[in-house]
Amino acid sequence: MSELFDIYDEAQNRIGVKARDAVHRDGDWHQVFHCWVIGREATGAPFLVLQKRQAHLDYPNKIDISAAGHLQAGETARDGTRELEEELGLKVAFDELIPLGRRVGLSRIGDFIDCQICHVYLHECDQPLEDYHYRRDEIAGLVKLRVDNAMRLFTGEVGCVRAAAAGLDAPEITITRDDFIKSVDNYLMKILILTRRYFAGEKELWI
Repeated sequence: MSELFDIYDEAQNRIGVKARDAVHRDGDWHQVFHCWVIGREATGAPFLVLQKRQAHLDYPNKIDISAAGHLQAGETARDGTRELEEELGLKVAFDELIPLGRRVGLSRIGDFIDCQICHVYLHECDQPLEDYHYRRDEIAGLVKLRVDNAMRLFTGEVGCVRAAAAGLDAPEITITRDDFIKSVDNYLMKILILTRRYFAGEKELWI
């Protein structure tokens, strides 16, 4: 049986409930939970922990948000913390998350239309990459990407960067911009800037 999602109009008013496949067929607005895991190396350099998606999923083999998932009908963003445990093995209370507000996400691949109302959070975690217990049926491996390197990549200063990895072909891999899911609003760059601001001590953080 297909999952059921609450659906919304363009003003984010709830207008009903619909099956997942129909939501992505018809391009209905629906809610998702996004959490970006961040940390600092011993040198103080901030980083993101990202997942590489398995080949059989939507956006196959792409590097993606640390943990993300759809909210089912009747759920709120608070229920989204289960994604951190299911995908990364992290048991995190909702109140431990750093809220960044909501983001509108739009994409289309063939007949698959994804119109998301994203509840976006950061979570600070400094555990070693190899200590994560990630969901191997959905996640091919994990990547630890330094914020300064990622910003050089996404500003076009360099064409590729190296990043530590777990579960992939080598303990360090080469990454280009084509390895990421594309967005019209430079979503990842915004997260990089907010991560840098968070570790600089700023409190008012909004996506």
